[in-house]
Amino acid sequence: MEDYNSLLDRAIKNIPEDASSTSRIEIPKVTGRIEGNKTIINNFNQICKFFNRDVQHILKFLLRELATPAKLEENRLIFGRKVNPALINQKLQEYGDIYVFCQDCKKPDTHLITEGDKLYIKCTACGARNYVKEKL
Repeated sequence: MEDYNSLLDRAIKNIPEDASSTSRIEIPKVTGRIEGNKTIINNFNQICKFFNRDVQHILKFLLRELATPAKLEENRLIFGRKVNPALINQKLQEYGDIYVFCQDCKKPDTHLITEGDKLYIKCTACGARNYVKEKL
């Protein structure tokens, strides 16, 4: 009969690599098209639901970062100029790093709290509360 430590070592070796991954979330890539001088993003509401953040908050961040006008029509986001989808994906990743992912445990189980004029991220997974240095 095997002892506890050898059984534990064997169990650890048999764990698949993707099971030990700390990232539970993969940000969906933007889907859309460029029509003339406009860029149309079809899955903007899906991305907002994925982040569990207000549509206007994400929109304000993107408008500031991309320095372009935009408007929401039904479920689509329409930028007033041609914008490379890779750049939009990069900005969405930055948004997630700043406003969604916990700085301590890196999980997306967070919500934003405003106290006075300061914004904090409160993690429901680990209980951490971190100050957000970015201002919108």
